[in-house]
Amino acid sequence: MHSHLQRRSDMKLPLHTNSMRQEEKRPSQLSWLSWLSWLSWLSRLGLALGLSLLFSSGPAMAALPNGTVRNIVLVHGAFADGSNWSSVIKQLTAMGYYVTAVQNPMTSLQDDVLATQRVLRRQKGDVLLVGHSWAGTVITQAGNASNVKGLVYLSALVPDSGESAAGLLQRLNAPMTGLTPDEEGWLWLDDPAQFHLVMAADLPMKKAQLLASVQQPIAAACFAEKIQHAAWHDKPSWYLQTTDDKALLPSVQRAIAKQIGAQTLSIRSSHLSLVSHPDTVAKFIDHAAREAGR
Repeated sequence: MHSHLQRRSDMKLPLHTNSMRQEEKRPSQLSWLSWLSWLSWLSRLGLALGLSLLFSSGPAMAALPNGTVRNIVLVHGAFADGSNWSSVIKQLTAMGYYVTAVQNPMTSLQDDVLATQRVLRRQKGDVLLVGHSWAGTVITQAGNASNVKGLVYLSALVPDSGESAAGLLQRLNAPMTGLTPDEEGWLWLDDPAQFHLVMAADLPMKKAQLLASVQQPIAAACFAEKIQHAAWHDKPSWYLQTTDDKALLPSVQRAIAKQIGAQTLSIRSSHLSLVSHPDTVAKFIDHAAREAGR
């Protein structure tokens, strides 16, 4: 093939001609090498344009300091799903973190822990584990994984070893009330008005309606399952307290944060701070990730 192409490339094409017959033959006299050169040029142009678009699209990711825990795993609470983290994920990704949101089945504490552990095993390097609300119980057990370097709790339930979430609330004189399981044992908060009042009073009603539409129920039995060993005994923890919370009283949050010895931040927010205050939540997680890696 090479010798054939070389022979054709030696053909002489007239530079000037007045002959109509010769003019009509010019296209057929183009060598294969000329066509290949033309295609090669187009390929290089396309590649250059593609790379230009690739590197110019989207915001530049910030460089994180050495020692920062770069993998963030987010675990949602009851009456929610992983999409609740969308705005927080966007901000953390822009900061330079690799972020994964767990989708909890909420069929049992054990099932939620297993779902979180599956995600933890896929991380390359150290992890900061973040749990909101019910997921505080989940990460307290799942956080015993060796690659977890710190725990971040957002207005979360944080039982002790040998304790359940329901037991924790009973001990703090704040027993669970107001929700009754359906005939299959599920707890729901799918009434938009109630969801808005309890979970997201600082969000517009239309936004609360959307969140209520995608929320997932939780098996009532989850709250009775006990933690085997509470990871916060062995790992640093941070707790974000929400002072306008109607789902988990601020006084209960303060008592939990004090018991586990967490670094704390209080903000004026409803229970769903990750939706109503994603900037603050992302910065809080960023601070913890930098501290946990030291």
